[in-house]
Amino acid sequence: MKKYDPRLWIGLLMVFGGVLIFLQNLNIIADVGDIFWGAIWGLVGVFFLYLLIKDRNNWWAAFPAFTLMGLAASSFLPNSLESLSGLVFFAGISLAFIWVYATDTSRWWAIIPAGVMLTLGAISALDGITGADNGDYLFFGLGITFLLVAILPGGSGRSWAFFPGVALLIFGAFLSADAVGWMEYLWPAVLIFLGGYFVLKFFRKTA
Repeated sequence: MKKYDPRLWIGLLMVFGGVLIFLQNLNIIADVGDIFWGAIWGLVGVFFLYLLIKDRNNWWAAFPAFTLMGLAASSFLPNSLESLSGLVFFAGISLAFIWVYATDTSRWWAIIPAGVMLTLGAISALDGITGADNGDYLFFGLGITFLLVAILPGGSGRSWAFFPGVALLIFGAFLSADAVGWMEYLWPAVLIFLGGYFVLKFFRKTA
């Protein structure tokens, strides 16, 4: 069909690129390359999002859709917010996994990569803002992720996730520079959290 003629799309991209260069030469906009590629990634992402919304069985389309839109959003960030580009990109990937889980809670495995991607993005932003190494927060993010695996709906028999979750939180606390100061608050908080969960689970079974 004529409307899908590649010459049309090539022509439109050339016109779009020419307009951007013209505006840059007039000192109206800057970073033309980022805007150009960001717009392309965004349009391709919107196409996959259309496939995703049109048919929920196309859940695989969530990965290119949200990843490309996250990449596009990071490309549009101004220089003053460049430190957040990693967070925006990883958040896009995380959102894809969140969509996969939210549309079918039996796909609980998607919680883990969603938490990992969001944690990496948050660490990237902290590194850019503080200029320090915040790698120890990786264990906190992973610990919270496994706790969510155990708590969120989508099937029974996932209480095993409490053990790596708590272990990762404790390990992250020991790696933290001020661990000694607040470890006295972490232990009772973990005990209250776990105890409350098992009590709630007991009453649900009784009901």
